[in-house]
Amino acid sequence: MKTTAFLNTNIQVITQHELLKELKKGVVITPNVDHLVKLQKDKEFYEVYKKAEWVICDSKILYMLSKLLKNPLPEAIPGSSFFTAFYEYHQNDPNCKIFLLGAAEGIAIKAMERINQKVGRNIVVGAHSPSYGFEKKPEECEKLVHIINESGANVLLVGVGAPKQEKWIMKYRNRMPRIDIFMGLGATIDFEAGTLKRAPIFWQKIGMEWLYRCLKEPKRLFKRYFVDDMQFFYYFTKQLLGIYKNPFE
Repeated sequence: MKTTAFLNTNIQVITQHELLKELKKGVVITPNVDHLVKLQKDKEFYEVYKKAEWVICDSKILYMLSKLLKNPLPEAIPGSSFFTAFYEYHQNDPNCKIFLLGAAEGIAIKAMERINQKVGRNIVVGAHSPSYGFEKKPEECEKLVHIINESGANVLLVGVGAPKQEKWIMKYRNRMPRIDIFMGLGATIDFEAGTLKRAPIFWQKIGMEWLYRCLKEPKRLFKRYFVDDMQFFYYFTKQLLGIYKNPFE
């Protein structure tokens, strides 16, 4: 599949419609500006990216900047929008059974109930909200793997934030043989539960959903967007000038 190189990762050139048709197996991760900055310093996260089967553009900013590159992306596919499209696409597919892992206590269950009501069947067969810092608790991780395996699900959505969700998926994927598709999709469970609202369509279309979220959660997101993520433009300028170097090669 054709890809577009952004710094030290390759993003697949694919539309949402094509992805829905072709996605049968593998790990789906959705790079945005924040991911690309983390990928400059976090080697474990970088290794996860190299192993993932599906690396899909989550960001309207990356989509627009890709027009400056050799293989421009056909569209941005935000993870939260894609997940909704995914379960609607598989609405009448009895072989699609989803497990939701993430969000604060009770929210994953609420998301499960809302999705199943919307779809008209129990497409989501299980949901669980892990404790804070669960990824550092081997016993809890073992229990989570057992719960997921016993649920009968073949699709796992993990929404606990990057890079935690991607690292957890890659660490435990081989322990969950029944799962065909793994998705690391951030705040998607909160969106589906209705506890967190996405930006209005206008903000999404102009690529400013990140600013809308920052205005809603300034204490949590201001530093990420206006300090940490600004480094991306420095690295990307170096890429355009042909002087960017992968820090891990």
